[in-house]
Amino acid sequence: MAGLLFFGLTGSAQVNTDSLTIVAKISEYQLQLGKLQNTIPQKTNDKQIDSLKAQQSADANARAANSLSANPQDKTDARQADNAASTAKGDSKTARKATGKLDDTNKKILDLQNKIADQQMKLSKFTHLPYVPATPTVVVQPDSSHI
Repeated sequence: MAGLLFFGLTGSAQVNTDSLTIVAKISEYQLQLGKLQNTIPQKTNDKQIDSLKAQQSADANARAANSLSANPQDKTDARQADNAASTAKGDSKTARKATGKLDDTNKKILDLQNKIADQQMKLSKFTHLPYVPATPTVVVQPDSSHI
């Protein structure tokens, strides 16, 4: 009789430990999610600024190329065209990196939201309560600047 009582208590303690582990994971994921969501405005701003700078560099490069094409033997125009091309190349690379960072952050946010939902489903098995997401789902908009 005492053995049955011991096994019964052990099984109950295991359920409690499992549910606490799940709650800890949910809390950890929610903390990570909050941190990532707080970086979205800055990364969006960086992307917009870098894209604008890249466009301005490309325009300056086009003007320098036109100036050079009008007078192909002019060393000053050739040097300015070369410098403008280098600047445009660097600025476009920076803009692509900023876009990639924003896209990566949005993917990580979506992944964490899925992990949280999965853990909450597991927790609902222990609590016998219907699953209701604790965090609002943020719809990640596709980046329209790639089109």
